[in-house]
Amino acid sequence: MANPWLSIIGIHPSGLQGLSAAALQDLNSAELVFGSPRHLELAQVGSRGRTWPVPFSVDSVLQLRKQIPVAILVSGDPFHFGGGASVAKHLEAGEWRNHPQPSTFSWISGTLGWSQEHTHCLGLHARSFETLTPLLAQSERFICLLRDAAAAQGIASWLSQHGWGSSLMWLISQAGSEQQCMETGTASELAASLLAQPVQAPVAAAFEARGGFGLSQVPGRSCDAFAHDGQITKSPIRAMTLAALAPRRGECLWDLGAGSGSVSAEWCLAGGKAICVEQHAERVANITVNAARYALNLQVIHADSMTALNSLPGTADAVFVGGGFNQSLFDALCARLRHPWRLVVNAVALETQALLMELHRRHGGQLQQLQWSEAVPLGRMHSWQAARPVVQWIWSSQP
Repeated sequence: MANPWLSIIGIHPSGLQGLSAAALQDLNSAELVFGSPRHLELAQVGSRGRTWPVPFSVDSVLQLRKQIPVAILVSGDPFHFGGGASVAKHLEAGEWRNHPQPSTFSWISGTLGWSQEHTHCLGLHARSFETLTPLLAQSERFICLLRDAAAAQGIASWLSQHGWGSSLMWLISQAGSEQQCMETGTASELAASLLAQPVQAPVAAAFEARGGFGLSQVPGRSCDAFAHDGQITKSPIRAMTLAALAPRRGECLWDLGAGSGSVSAEWCLAGGKAICVEQHAERVANITVNAARYALNLQVIHADSMTALNSLPGTADAVFVGGGFNQSLFDALCARLRHPWRLVVNAVALETQALLMELHRRHGGQLQQLQWSEAVPLGRMHSWQAARPVVQWIWSSQP
């Protein structure tokens, strides 16, 4: 479009004086301007201003599509944890003009002398602090946008409760403006001091992680890392199972008969998403705990695998079956999934192992037996105790 109807304008606490000439021209030309009360006040738009509805929706903007010139105000860089993408995904390229400003991340990293490409920049407005868990490691640096002043105390307390209380922390209010204010201390110190004297919003937290133990970055994590009732794929077998499933970022796994959901959890930690199907309520509860513990993109369905199969949303790139596999389930999967997909089945029972050997004979793939032992006490000495052997079938629908 030669004349886009929508202007997406990043605005900073400095207000109008921080806007470029082009942004000011589009702002002045807009018949209606949408934004938060704070942004509308900074832009001095008067009666043209419209506050975002609660809960947030872009419908009021979309209803004006191509009718009148419209502007929306967002913080800093509209397409870097800003609201620009929320609107643009409903439009066609060319319908809007973007006016970015330095983001809060830019202001804070510049203040602290941190390299942005070596800093985790996160928006935690609507995400849990557990989002940090897979990323935390000694000396890793973080800048986190926070929902409100209470969240500043919350993140400091959360870090302290999870062993990272000695992390150096900076809480920055009104970043980049003349009113910028910074509180500094360890996470533990700030968690205590903020109870008596909260910071002013808008606020962001920056910290350098110290004191705790980061999560291992490879599959086969300790069973203690997951809530379970003993029904869990043990660490060595899980590592080999994830290698067989070969997760790729953005792919979807169906975990049928999920148990604790540990395989799905590690799939998600590798960058994918997962749907767990589990028929036992207690195990569904454990899967839910594990998903929350690591802020995973994981959905759990309380049902039998065969019953749930046809109603599962979307499609799967890979399927893992750790229990309850049979010929009917295999046939149902082949009927349900039409595009290329891959299957990994682990079997301990002799009957299921026999089925896997027959399926391997008919359909090919890779068949292997996994065996491992661990040292256990034997009186005052130790001896090897063998786990039950696992037969694993790896198969792809592609020829």
